[in-house]
Amino acid sequence: MEGGTDKRRPAVAGVARSGDHATTGWNMSVNRRALLRLAVLCTAGLLLAGAALFFWRYWLLRPVGAGPAGPSVPRDLFQTPWTDREVALLGLGDSVTAGYGARPDKSFMARMVANPPDELEDMLGVCLNTVLPRLSVLNVAVSGSNSIQHAEDQIPALRPFPKEVFGIVVLTSGGNDLIHWYGARHPVEGAMYGATPEQAAPWIANFERRLERMFGDLTGLFPGGCRIFIGNIYDPSDGGADPRLAGLPVWKDAMPILDAYNGAIARCAAAHPNVSVVDIHGAFLGHGVRCAQFWRPFYRSEDPHYWYFDNIEDPNERGHDAIRRMFLLKIAEELGSPSSPLRQKE
Repeated sequence: MEGGTDKRRPAVAGVARSGDHATTGWNMSVNRRALLRLAVLCTAGLLLAGAALFFWRYWLLRPVGAGPAGPSVPRDLFQTPWTDREVALLGLGDSVTAGYGARPDKSFMARMVANPPDELEDMLGVCLNTVLPRLSVLNVAVSGSNSIQHAEDQIPALRPFPKEVFGIVVLTSGGNDLIHWYGARHPVEGAMYGATPEQAAPWIANFERRLERMFGDLTGLFPGGCRIFIGNIYDPSDGGADPRLAGLPVWKDAMPILDAYNGAIARCAAAHPNVSVVDIHGAFLGHGVRCAQFWRPFYRSEDPHYWYFDNIEDPNERGHDAIRRMFLLKIAEELGSPSSPLRQKE
């Protein structure tokens, strides 16, 4: 060592610096991999969150909306009385006509008769009380009842009306035949959930025969004449044929059996000149459990909202609003003209 100088120090120092660069490069490589993993995890998390949000928004969320629901009803149809005769409005059938899913003054039967205090502006004065000054109302519909009970209990318990009274009969029947008891019991007539087409075939035929008898018996209750308005059966699955979205067991034959019931209603009504069908089924498509799914053929962009109550089988208040509008339109079409049967005995 000369002059106290260690000539190897630069070389040692050079090795140390080279090691520093290697360590730094390795650390940078580790950091890149860590950042890449973090980016992948963040992207995956965002995708999962987006998928969850999408599923919630378009599969689980059932927005009810606000304001008018269903078709508009021309106010001029309800500007002047249709008749001075006594008219009896008779409600029969299941929970839809009984008003389940709505407050008492917001059921479709109640709103057909009179406007509630907070009535929607477009329906003010559009009700039967306006055009039928001598109207009486009797609603004997029972929640949970099926068509067998309607034919064998509800109608036979009624007494004939006086001959000076004209009858307007509103009926919803058959829905509970299909949905009870939600697969919890073996399917039977009047509670056929889960049935095969072979099992259901005789029950469908019996339903059509019951309707024939019901229409005849109801007509016989009104010697002064009547019109019968029957609502067909809606489909809360929006044509999806998968009740699992509603929390119910699978029933793969639900749609053809529902269609067969509605076919029976249509055929039977067509055979009776004083019976009309109100197409609740068609109006409610797009307002069931798939109401938010914009890619579905029944999506209603003008009102993509849910018209059913919490139990899924009954209408909510907006659904009741839509039903009263449909019935009022059909009743006005049949009875609001100068040549209607209401005026034949005036």
